Amino acid sequence: MKEVPSVEKLAIDLLGKSLDQLEAEEAKVLHHIHHVQRTSRDVGDIVDEQATFGQRLSDKVAAVGGSWKFIMVFAAVLLGWMLLNSQILGKLGTPFDPYPFIFLNLILSTVAAIQAPIIMMSQNRQSAKDRIAAAHDYEVNLRAELEILRLHAKIDALLDIIERESVRAPSVS
Repeated sequence: MKEVPSVEKLAIDLLGKSLDQLEAEEAKVLHHIHHVQRTSRDVGDIVDEQATFGQRLSDKVAAVGGSWKFIMVFAAVLLGWMLLNSQILGKLGTPFDPYPFIFLNLILSTVAAIQAPIIMMSQNRQSAKDRIAAAHDYEVNLRAELEILRLHAKIDALLDIIERESVRAPSVS
């Protein structure tokens, strides 16, 4: 099996730069080529490996808080609260939160004040995940492009050998 060129040689041959002039992503791709390693990975796995407990929790809260199930359950709870205090307990004269439902408004404000920053944290995490995915896509695309260049060079070398052999070989008539 043919020996894989050094990373420095790959840098000069494929990118026209020395190793110290390369961007971090370029050097990483060349190291993967040199060591015959895969470049592609699932970005979700990469991000999940780096996630803290708080980040995973914010993702789960955002997933629940941004669902139709949550909206329907929350609407049912609100409707139940209002019916309980205005119709059932109101007729008995013992509502714990009579109209205009001040305690309910306090609870809703508290939920909104807590839920909004948690959802924003999840959105920031999604933005970070998108940046990681874009950087990873660049590395995979660069790897594919460099491998295609290497294949072109090999095919050109084979064509040169075939051409030289056909010139040297006597024609049979």
